[in-house]
Amino acid sequence: MTQRTGNTKLRTAVTAAMGGMMLGAGLISAPAMAADGGDKGDVTLAYVEWSSEVASTNVVRAVLEQQGYNVNISSLSAAAMWQAVAYGDADAMVSAWLPTTHADYYSKLKDRVENLGANLEGTKLGLVVPEYVSDVSTISDLEDHADEFNDKITGIDPGAGIMSKTEDAIDAYGLSNMSLTSGSGATMTAALDSAIKNKEPIVVTGWTPHWMFSRYDLKYLDDPKKVYGGAEEIDTIARKGLKQDMPGAYCILDNFKWTPEQMGEVMLMNRKDGSDPYQDAKKWVQNHEDVVNQWTRGCDS
Repeated sequence: MTQRTGNTKLRTAVTAAMGGMMLGAGLISAPAMAADGGDKGDVTLAYVEWSSEVASTNVVRAVLEQQGYNVNISSLSAAAMWQAVAYGDADAMVSAWLPTTHADYYSKLKDRVENLGANLEGTKLGLVVPEYVSDVSTISDLEDHADEFNDKITGIDPGAGIMSKTEDAIDAYGLSNMSLTSGSGATMTAALDSAIKNKEPIVVTGWTPHWMFSRYDLKYLDDPKKVYGGAEEIDTIARKGLKQDMPGAYCILDNFKWTPEQMGEVMLMNRKDGSDPYQDAKKWVQNHEDVVNQWTRGCDS
């Protein structure tokens, strides 16, 4: 396996590559979950703590383990996830939103990674409100109704691509009375849930696929200026050298493709009280043998 860089060296290289971006305390956290007993080698998957990526990363982990690999998964910020794969602290990720959301990361690091293509197509992102918010249908409408939304757009983690796009949208649509608040995916959905229970106006940063569209009646605000771009896809990104080091694992990652409906099944499983995303992923893999066989076909190396 390609030699992995220590965190100090990695942080120095990344700071130079990303123009001095502050990354916080360390790029790779302790593995979020680690498996035992794989005999084909160790695979580290990086991901962002979004419900869609929790679902996909755990499913891929379950499949790789089923095929004999020992898998660690590490939850990181979007910037650190890209850097971890680019500089060899992680082997791959199945969480690259392209061509818009992660465009900046990809443009800076694409020469250091290998893009295996889309694992899910038909994604979307933008600003989302409950269906009962009838007076607002486009992003530009927010300016005249800012006070109804407490002058804020409820966002997620500040390093997410959708947050920078939302700042662009505020400028593009002249939303001088609106500000973007950061938090996490969990705090955003908690605020959404609270507002809907009280039938209060709220506008949040949203993306598809996401379980909130199955649970609530929501709508995207029209974006005629295309600040958020068109339909996106989620790509699989591998570190350079993975194909040579672990061709079987590379093959599975290359074959991994599923639909928003299939991802949605796992995401809804993860929403149940007391659920464990890893156990849910293993259950889904066991119940979809035909799909998994397509991912593992020809990957015996």
